[in-house]
Amino acid sequence: MTPLEPGYGETPLDWDELAALLPDARDALPDPPTKADVYDLEQAVQTAVTEDLVDSVLDGTAGVTDVVTDHFLRDLHAQLYRDIWTWGGRLRRHELNLGVAPEQIATALRSSLDGILYRWQHTSDWTAHQLGIAVHAETVRIHPFADGNGRSTRLLADLTLLAAQRADEPPSTYDWDVDKSQYIDALRRYDQHRDPTELATTILSRPIDA
Repeated sequence: MTPLEPGYGETPLDWDELAALLPDARDALPDPPTKADVYDLEQAVQTAVTEDLVDSVLDGTAGVTDVVTDHFLRDLHAQLYRDIWTWGGRLRRHELNLGVAPEQIATALRSSLDGILYRWQHTSDWTAHQLGIAVHAETVRIHPFADGNGRSTRLLADLTLLAAQRADEPPSTYDWDVDKSQYIDALRRYDQHRDPTELATTILSRPIDA
């Protein structure tokens, strides 16, 4: 996860954020809570959720056909945020200057992930690395949630890569510490041609025990 920018963490939550914060989460935070406080809480939840989901992929409980689905992504998002925010696990309901229209999200998410999974199962030109990147890029393009899209789509990509790798390969996840402008430019070009090749060369992978 990207570290907080200097000065950002001391910023208090705005009224909309406070209204979306669940009571139990609010009680667990200082008064008044800052963005850094919420960041730390989200990070702790993400660490626990990631460990559980990675274990389920590595022990074979969850495979590619389980991970690359709209239901899995929505449940993943819920696990990350349902104990903190009212919008955890819920699809976005308002227009943004990015992503598809709210009324198209459910259909676009399902058809896109179904299409990617079908391609993986019936062609052989993608590597596991490219598959995970395609999953990430498509879900970023759709922007299905009000917030938390970055965390959830990156984790989905990591789990897809782990599930799709050959048994003789070291288990790996993506190295998301990349140049932000280069990453955004590659995402924009993906939106135009739906080819994950360039983005896959921008975002490398590393063994999970590295």
